[in-house]
Amino acid sequence: MACSTHLLSQSLYQSHRPSPGASRHLRFQARPAAAAAWSCSSARSRRSPSVRVAASAEQGRRQVELTYDAQGKFNQLADQIDQNVGITRLNLFSPCKINVFLRMTGKRPDGFHDLASLFHVVSLGDTIKFSLSPSKSIDRLSTNVAGVPVDESNLIIKALNLYRKKTGTDKHFWIHLDKKVPTGAGLGGGSSNAATALWAANQFSGGIATEQDLQEWSGEIGSDIPFFFSRGAAYCTGRGEIVQDIPDLLPINLPMVLIKPPEACSTAEVYKRLRLDQTSQADPLALLKEITQNGISQDVCINDLEPPAFEVLKSLKRLKKRIMASNRGEYSAVFMSGSGSTIVGIGSPDPPAFVYDDEDYKDVFVSEACFLTREENEWYREPLTSNATFSKEDLPSEAAPVVD
Repeated sequence: MACSTHLLSQSLYQSHRPSPGASRHLRFQARPAAAAAWSCSSARSRRSPSVRVAASAEQGRRQVELTYDAQGKFNQLADQIDQNVGITRLNLFSPCKINVFLRMTGKRPDGFHDLASLFHVVSLGDTIKFSLSPSKSIDRLSTNVAGVPVDESNLIIKALNLYRKKTGTDKHFWIHLDKKVPTGAGLGGGSSNAATALWAANQFSGGIATEQDLQEWSGEIGSDIPFFFSRGAAYCTGRGEIVQDIPDLLPINLPMVLIKPPEACSTAEVYKRLRLDQTSQADPLALLKEITQNGISQDVCINDLEPPAFEVLKSLKRLKKRIMASNRGEYSAVFMSGSGSTIVGIGSPDPPAFVYDDEDYKDVFVSEACFLTREENEWYREPLTSNATFSKEDLPSEAAPVVD
């Protein structure tokens, strides 16, 4: 069952325009259509009333033709209204990512680790609703899941504060986060939320920052955030903020299943147990070349954070082993994403039967997914079908109160 690629449109609340009609002419016969045509290729016509003077040798007098472009005048007024009002509401999809491979290549003087990883956006994601707030001093955030912070520690609020700092704008927002991506999963849900908030703030401000600006700024608040300003697939190095787009790398209809136990992996604890002398010696560029030429296989899906994550969460190691043991050819690769605790099975949207049958796994999170990309100057769009099953602990509770 492949993931549908039919896409839903984002809500941009565009102004409506009447169909162009013929111009209204005063005196004498209208000019030929070719002479009276007006262009709207990149902006609406701004034509003023035009005058044509023609000499008549036979009659010895001049003829004056006055053409008034009512359509152009209407569009000029509509443009002025759009400039004054702008966007007031915006709903955006905020997809998560997986690491197809993740190599840790060294320790940095600033305390971070150097990495080399193939990141790819997938179709599981949150929905974020933004509305302009009358307040000029505070954002208000609510969410459908208990335990998600709604104060300034949330990356959405950090992203909005960063945008205002960089651009000097003063717009504040009411935001509702409809969360489907589990936390502590190694899927970059919070980083995606931050990137989506930066994109939204820029739309509300008329696109005054470039995508490159947003990508560069976002690295100040999170290492994984810059990736989401790629087209959806990228080779990332440094601490993750150096992003190289890899277009048309993998088929977007390639199905997968995401399986996460109720327990989360602490990223800090995983990195604390990382021993660089015991990591893989595979060349990350060789892994990328193999995937580019032959697709995904078990041999290329290396994650140097798996051993320390399995120390932190021993049940995660057992889960991966059981998935691989039950594999009857459905999955071309089974691996952990990021620092855990999500296990990815590439090749089928369905989990192994034991996930449903075994009482020990009754509370796992399960979601089908497929790869996702975006076009330049457009944000990611949610596929028509994206099924996620939450465990009891992950089920949405009543909306958390907003921050005043």
